[in-house]
Amino acid sequence: LYLNAFVASMLLLVLGDNLVLTFLGWEGVGACSYLLISFWFTDRANASAGKKAFVTNRVGDLGFMLGTFLLFVTLGTVNYGEINAAAPKLAGVTATAVALLFFLAATGKSAQLPLFVWLPDAMAGPTPVSALIHAATMVTSGVFLLTRLSGVMSHAGWANDVIAWVGALTALLAAGAGVAQNDIKKVLAYSTVSQ
Repeated sequence: LYLNAFVASMLLLVLGDNLVLTFLGWEGVGACSYLLISFWFTDRANASAGKKAFVTNRVGDLGFMLGTFLLFVTLGTVNYGEINAAAPKLAGVTATAVALLFFLAATGKSAQLPLFVWLPDAMAGPTPVSALIHAATMVTSGVFLLTRLSGVMSHAGWANDVIAWVGALTALLAAGAGVAQNDIKKVLAYSTVSQ
C-alpha cells in the first residue's frame, strides 16, 4: 500500500502542470517516504530514521511553499507554462529569491548539502524502498522541479552559482563518505547523494 501510494504521489508530482499539483505530489512522496523508512517501527533506529527524514524534508518544503507564494504574488499564476513565459518580466532580485527558495526545496528532497543527512539513515527501510524509491526516484524530484522552472532559473543571476557550488561540494563530500562505508545500502545512499 505504501509503495503504491508513493508511486501515485510521484506520478502526481511529475504530471502536474502547476506548482500546487506538484506540491501535493511532493508532500505525498514525503509522507510515504516517512512511512516506508519507519516501516519496522519497533526498532528505535528505524523510527528515528523516519523522523529525521520527515523533519529534514519539511525544511525543504518550507522553501517550496514560500517560492510558490512569491511566484503567485509576483506573477499571479502557478502554472509552469505561464511562469516560464513571464519569467523575463521578473526583477532580478525576485528571480534570485525564487530560485533560492526552490533550491532549498530541492536540497531537502534530493538530499544535497546541508540537508543530505536523512538519506543514509533512510536505508533502514525495506530494501526495495531503499533501492528503488529513495535512491532512484525520490531524490531526482528536486532536479525535476528546478528543470520545470527553467525560465526563472535562467534569470536567477548568482543563485545559479550557489546551486553549482552546493552541487559540486555535495558530490565530493558524498562520494568520499560513500568510499568509507561498509554497509552496501549506505554506499548506495551516498553514491545517490553524490550523483
